[in-house]
Amino acid sequence: MTTPLKVWLDRDGTLLRLRLDRPKANIIDGEMIAALDAAFAEHLDNGGLVAVLLDASGPHFSFGASVEEHLPEQCAEMLKGLHALVRRMLQSPIPILISIQGQCLGGGLEVAAAGNLLFAAPEAGLGQPEMQLGVFAPAASCLLPERIGQSRAEDLLFSGRKVTGEEAAAIGLVDFVADDPEAAALAYYDDHMAPKSASSMRLAVRAARDGYTERMITKLAAVETLYLKDLMATRDAVEGLEAFIAKRPARWENR
Repeated sequence: MTTPLKVWLDRDGTLLRLRLDRPKANIIDGEMIAALDAAFAEHLDNGGLVAVLLDASGPHFSFGASVEEHLPEQCAEMLKGLHALVRRMLQSPIPILISIQGQCLGGGLEVAAAGNLLFAAPEAGLGQPEMQLGVFAPAASCLLPERIGQSRAEDLLFSGRKVTGEEAAAIGLVDFVADDPEAAALAYYDDHMAPKSASSMRLAVRAARDGYTERMITKLAAVETLYLKDLMATRDAVEGLEAFIAKRPARWENR
């Protein structure tokens, strides 16, 4: 049985490597979410780790979450699993570096935005297209305003448009742009993190994220309830998802 995630230790065991490994889409479905959550749960208590690097096989980071798993009969389980993963990443005791190439959309960008430092290729495409399907992006609704400011976050969340890696850097969505983002992330680790004390790094993360993590977890619970109890009770949310799966235009009734 194949796993959707590659997991290994790098840099003499100080860097945890995680790689989404179902190209080209690297869909963030229930199986991928569980694999990521299990890898973090298994390794983050390792006191010798200094950081994590999450990247992806193939030409794209991720096309996003499984649309089929967003339908009413499955979405509660999927959303709770994704949000548990986001919470674990937010509470990570060590920095999480993210390397992004190609498309990084929807649930893929939500996972990426839960990391600390993002490295992207200049031609990468980042966005939250959920509104095009008649739904909103719960985790991104929490994470993006903190990362890029309220108005820029609302632009991406309401329009569903994509930005390139270059534009993402200009608005603060990613931190570094490089033709080879994986190599850039590794170079950053080697130059700026590997020489540091692992125990001091953990305390630095606690200090930097004090208050932020608590705000994110509280808001995440609120928007999860809004999604499951209010959004999924509307006709248009289900119509948008079903239309996408059927590859037809959605017919909105505004209810």
